This record gives sequence, structure tokens and C-alpha cells, in this order.
Amino acid sequence: MNDRYGFDIALFSLKSFIAAMLAYYIALKIGLTRPYWAVSTSYIVAQPLAGAVISKAVFRLMGTVLGAAAAVVLVPNLVNAPELLSLALALWLGLCLFISLQDRTPRSYVFLLAGYTASIIGFPSVAAPGQIFQTSVLRVEEISLGILCGSLVHALVFPQSVAGRLLARVDAIVADVERWSRDALTGAPNETVLRERRRLALDVNELHQLSTHLPFDTARFLPRVRTVRALQDQLSLLLPLASAVEDRIVELESHGGVPERLAALIDRACGWLAVPASSFVERATFVEALVAEIRAEEPPMTAPLVWRDALILSLASRLADLVQSHRAVRDLRDQIRSPSRAAITPVVRDALRSASKRTFHRDRLVALRAAFGTITTMVLGCAFWIYSGWPDGAGAVLIAGVCCALFGNSDNPAPAIRTFLWGSIIGVVIAGIYLFAILPGVTDFVTLAAVLAPMFLMLGAFLAIPKYTLISLGVVLGLANLIGLNANYVGDFVSFANGAVAQLVGTAFAVVTVGLFQTVGAERSSARLIRAGWRDLARRSLLPGEPDEIGWVSKMLDRIGLLAPRLVARGQDPGRPLFDVLVDLRVGISVAGLRRVKLAAGDFGRGIVDSVLARVSEHYRARSLDQPAVHDPDLLTAIDAAMTAFAADPQPDERRDALLALTSLRRNLFPAAPGYAEAAA
Repeated sequence: MNDRYGFDIALFSLKSFIAAMLAYYIALKIGLTRPYWAVSTSYIVAQPLAGAVISKAVFRLMGTVLGAAAAVVLVPNLVNAPELLSLALALWLGLCLFISLQDRTPRSYVFLLAGYTASIIGFPSVAAPGQIFQTSVLRVEEISLGILCGSLVHALVFPQSVAGRLLARVDAIVADVERWSRDALTGAPNETVLRERRRLALDVNELHQLSTHLPFDTARFLPRVRTVRALQDQLSLLLPLASAVEDRIVELESHGGVPERLAALIDRACGWLAVPASSFVERATFVEALVAEIRAEEPPMTAPLVWRDALILSLASRLADLVQSHRAVRDLRDQIRSPSRAAITPVVRDALRSASKRTFHRDRLVALRAAFGTITTMVLGCAFWIYSGWPDGAGAVLIAGVCCALFGNSDNPAPAIRTFLWGSIIGVVIAGIYLFAILPGVTDFVTLAAVLAPMFLMLGAFLAIPKYTLISLGVVLGLANLIGLNANYVGDFVSFANGAVAQLVGTAFAVVTVGLFQTVGAERSSARLIRAGWRDLARRSLLPGEPDEIGWVSKMLDRIGLLAPRLVARGQDPGRPLFDVLVDLRVGISVAGLRRVKLAAGDFGRGIVDSVLARVSEHYRARSLDQPAVHDPDLLTAIDAAMTAFAADPQPDERRDALLALTSLRRNLFPAAPGYAEAAA
């Protein structure tokens, strides 16, 4: 389907409206007390992709059941102490928010829903605690009905599959990374290309998010989630490998240039990347031969060590790894499209065997701050509600808590909540027009659907456009909750006004409190991301055992993806700070290489590596944003001493691996330092 003429948006809006009316009709027929909950839910779970709708629906249902169970436990036991009940509900929401912020996948929706569902059920039940179980069951029934109707309509009526979107994104991402690698092989790219290349961090995260929905997709053919994970691993390696190759080429230009035969092999690799179409056999034959020729260009690296030889070794090794990773990416792309679950090549089999879970950056302090801000908002709101005796104060409190929870993962939630507030204001105005000017003349369901259709179809279209989603959601929820979609028309202005005031006051109160308790700011958040990488690198330098290189790369790519939009929000060019993070990423790979050398080396080699790793750890513990370029001559001396020692190592494999890691470490940490031989002289 071509969306140039808005067909996909129109279809999404129509399906959302059909699902909402179906949920409303069934709710009326089976006698549910608050049918508008089912209507609201059908819009909340609406997604353009069928698999995403179903997965979100499942997560929402699980969260709703968990939240209802919490309300059933808390309300009857604390109803005689409204202060304690308010605190308990606030603490429950804060706990659920904290847990949800630790899981940065769609599954986090379970805990988020569990948190504010307990508030939505619990606060209105304070006046009637004896009916808490019935209220909870009705809430689950109405939510389940909205989920079921939304899922069925979006999954069965012209469904747009997650698998189709995933395959299209994989093809686009593979084309991009091959173009970026060609740029790295042919010379230093311009700043635009550098910024585009760092988009890989966002692309890998998008693949992860899409793959989360795959088990729920409605497509006849579904790629395996494990295959997507293996592809993510290989894509994650391409950015540091390509940047390392690019750095060695540039450095060799000032040390006699790239050897002629190695330059010819670089041209062959670049030409292969420009022609993606080939069979498995042709691809394997070409890559194996090319890698063997590249490896043959590695110098023996014996004492006395020459810096130019170390650079050639690093270039050849990283180039061979880059070509092999691109081969794995192409094979995995073809595996994703293959109807067979069996591995189509040995490379795919090995990649699937070693596929890892994606590692995300987690900031527990920020999550605690968001939880504390949400708890404080609800406690302050409850204090005002209880001691003022405002009958609709519970509605304002739960709206404030929900807003704090929904936008708690933002550095500055206030603008988003303010946008939602404007949407709610618009929704209140429209609801008033419908409630007192249009609905009094409606006598049956068909007429009601007809008069609602123009407004809800327009709002559904805006929901499908990302920049209007937030304000449109505020309009939809405000309209659905206040318009009086019950079994019978009740044009009670006092009830409408109280509900509208509670909704708007609660949202406005959240705007104020998040500014006091939950605002971190893009600058502080960026600093925390950079410092987290430094702490992680300092810690990993001293860890025993086999290094988790893929875990390190995926976590750092996640940090790069989080850092880029924050730097843009501050009005900064993300080039240089992201370049620094990319250097840290490559340092971590060098550290992993040294740790592997340490595991295989004897006592002498182990001591040399330990001294370097200890200095690396101290270097990153001393890093400060006030002095980003720390001059550390002791670390440089330790690296050079280790290179001298390992150049005399009689074990060729150990010598090669150690000098390769040390050369990379030296280039990444001290790019402006004189060459090894010059420094030693």
C-alpha cells in the first residue's frame, strides 16, 4: 500500500473507529457499567502494525490484571485509613514505574499498566470498599473487551504485518551499512556521512523493538527472533570495525602510505560491498579467498617492533573482520527471508549459536528520581483531596499520577504533559458540544455511531501521525471519558463540569510537579550517559574471565542512540561528543582483546597485561567532563612497554593478539602521540 495519498492513515483511523464502536456495542449488550473504558482502551492499544497491536494488548491485559489484584489487596485493608491507602497506592505506582524503566522494551508496559490501574480502580473505590472486587472484575472485563476488539479489527482487516516492516528495514539498514563501510574504505568521509553512520545505533534498536512484536504477528511467514538477534550482533560490530579501518588508513598515510597489495585488497573489498547480489556459494568463495589474502599481508611482528608494521597488522586484521562481518550480515539477511528454519550457511549457524540478548543502558538513579517524583505528586494531590473534601479530587490525583508515570522516562516531562493538557482541553470542549448540543437528539446506536464518526475518524488520522499523536491522544481520552458513553444518555452539567475540572487540574498539577521533581535536563542526562560509559569501561578493564564483547558493543551503541537526540535537543552538533563515545567503544573492544590475551598468556604475559589494564581503569576513573582530553603519560608508557615485551614473545598467536589489541588501544587513546618507534627512540 502506498501512503503517499494517506491511504494507510485513513485505513488505520477507520479500523480504530470500527474497533471502538464494536467494543461499545458489545459492552452495552452485556451490561457493562462503564462502556467508555472499552472505547478508550481500543484507541490506546491501536497501532499501525498488527503484531504491535496484539503484543501491546497482551501486555496491557497482563498489567491490568496485576493492577486490579493490587487494588483488591490494598483497598479493603486500608480503606479506614485514607492517608495510608493513598500512600500505598502511590508507592505501588512508584515501584511499578521504577521496574518498567529498567526494561526498555514493549514489555515494560505490563508494569506501567499495573501501577496506574491500581490507582484508577483504587481511588474511586474508597467510598465503596465493599465493591472493590466487583469493580476490579468489571475493569478487567471492559479493558479486555477493548483489547479484544482492537486486536481483532487491526489483525484481520487489511493487516500490516510486523514481518513486512522488519524485512523492509533490514534491507534498508544493510544497504546503509555497506555504503558507510565503502566510505570508510575509500577515504575519510564528510561530517554528514559520519552523522549518518552513527544512526546505526538507532537502527539496531529499531530492529530489536520490531522483533519483540514478531511472536504476536499475523503474517503467514515469520522470521525467527533469534535470527534478528544474531543480525543485531553483527550490525553492532560494523560501526567500530569500519571506524577502526578508517583510522588506520588515515594514520598509515603519514607513515609511508598503505602497502600497494593491501590497498588493492581494500579496493576489492569495496567493490564487493557495492555489488550485494550473489549466491551463498559465490559469496563464501569470494570472502574466504579475500580474507586469506588479507591475512597473508599481516607482517610477522617480531622484535624490534616497527610502528608502521603494527599499523599494517591492525588494518589487515580489522579489514578481514569487517569483510567477514559483512558476509555474516548478508547471510543473516537471507536467512531472515528464508522459509526454512535450518541455517542456510555455516556462518549463519555459528551466528545463531552465539546470538546474545541485547544489552541496554539502565540508569537506576534516574528511574528512582522518576518514581520519587510520581509518588510525591500523588501524595501531595491526595493530601489536598482528602483535607479539602473535594468529591472529584480522586480523579485529579489519578490523572496526575498517570501523567507522571507515562512520561517518567523523559528528561523533561513537562512539555509532553503540557501538550497532553492542551489535547485534554480540546477534548473537554468537544465533549461539551457533543454532550449538550448533539447527543440529546440521538435515539439509537446507529445514529450515535454516525454522529461520532466524523470527529473520531479525524482524531484517528492524527493519532497515526507521530508529531500529532500526543495531543490527539489527549483529545480522544478526554472526549471518550467525558462524553457519557454509557447505556443511557445523562446530560448532567454538574457531573460533566466536575469531571472536566478534575481531569484538567490533575494534568496541570502534573506539569508543575514534574518540573520540581522529575526534570533532569538534556545536558545532565547526556553527562550521565557519557560518565556511565567511562565507569563501565573502568570496571570491565579489571573483570576476570571471558569478556562479553557483544554485550559491551550493544550497550555502547544503545548509549550512542540515547545521546544523539539529547545533543540535538541542546542545539549542539552531535559529531564530536559522539565521536568520543565511539572511541570509548573501540577502547572497550581493545580491552576485551587484552583480557583474552591475559587468559591465554603465562605468568609473564599476564603481569604485563594486568599493568596495562590497571592503568586503563585508572585513566577512565579519572576522566572528567571538565577535562575530556586527559593527558596520561603513564598509560602511554605502559602500553609501549607492553608492546616491546610482547614483540619478543616466542608464541606467534599470543604475540599477534597482544600487539593487535595494544596497537588499537594506543591509537584510540593517544591518536596525536608520536608513533611507537618514534616514542621509543
